[in-house]
Amino acid sequence: MRVGTRGSALAMAQTRALLALIGEPDVEVLTTAQLAGADRERHDAPQDKSRWVADLERALLAGKIDLAVHSAKDVPGDLAEGLELIGALARAPAIDLLVLRPGACEQLPRQARVGTGSLRRSAQLRAWRPDIEVVTVAGNVDTRLAALTAGAAEVDALVLAAAGLQRLGIEPDRSMPLRGPCFVPAPGQGTITLQARCKDRALAAAIAPHCDRDAFACLRAERALARALGASCDLPLGAHAQIQAASAPGGAQMRLRGWVGLPDGSQWIADQASGDPTEPEALGMLLAERMRSAGCEQILRRALAEVGGDV
Repeated sequence: MRVGTRGSALAMAQTRALLALIGEPDVEVLTTAQLAGADRERHDAPQDKSRWVADLERALLAGKIDLAVHSAKDVPGDLAEGLELIGALARAPAIDLLVLRPGACEQLPRQARVGTGSLRRSAQLRAWRPDIEVVTVAGNVDTRLAALTAGAAEVDALVLAAAGLQRLGIEPDRSMPLRGPCFVPAPGQGTITLQARCKDRALAAAIAPHCDRDAFACLRAERALARALGASCDLPLGAHAQIQAASAPGGAQMRLRGWVGLPDGSQWIADQASGDPTEPEALGMLLAERMRSAGCEQILRRALAEVGGDV
């Protein structure tokens, strides 16, 4: 079996997690750089995430690989024709962390400079604390952490995904989870998802026992919400699903939270809905309808105009 992935440290850690689960000795791992015959790992800006996925999708369609490993939050709502997501690994913590500069006080000071390369995180930070100055800090995790620990630190804090830090074995000296109505993770955050050709049913069946059914159901609900709202990976939208254990005769329920906001944080909408975890797409569409009725499409339209997208 040939497995395709990005060549970054985080992507390779995610791929190793898959290989440890399947225990298949005869696996060849190919990076996007190897598949393209050139260095494609130099693109660190957020807008390049869809390009990494597209590289792997082309490799799948060309028969160069049999399985692609993705960070689920980077996968666009629309997949290449002939391809499908076949599962997900157990989810890591989906929350974002505010990583504070070493030696800083426990609380983020007023007018602090906070670094992120995510439009969603920027919007949520500004909605939470209008006094914050958001600074664009892109690149891999090590590059971003360097902006925090340099002699003349560029920022007072960074926003980073807890899952990425955990998978890389990085434990920041000082950090705080970002929780509350303003902070809803990106669809698929903390989830490793697997993509294959639709016709490769035998491969999907062989991989299924190693996947996490609940994580995949939550991913499908989050993606359905984003897709129904017409929101791309690079817009200020959050979606997070959790399956809550059965505490009533009705059985387990899936709770789905959604968030959309303007890039400057001046206007935002948050909502949630619960439903049958065996019908995650239906729950995503239900919450999308609720949020549309509250005016979220107008917010996303304004956000698209501000970032130069097509409405």
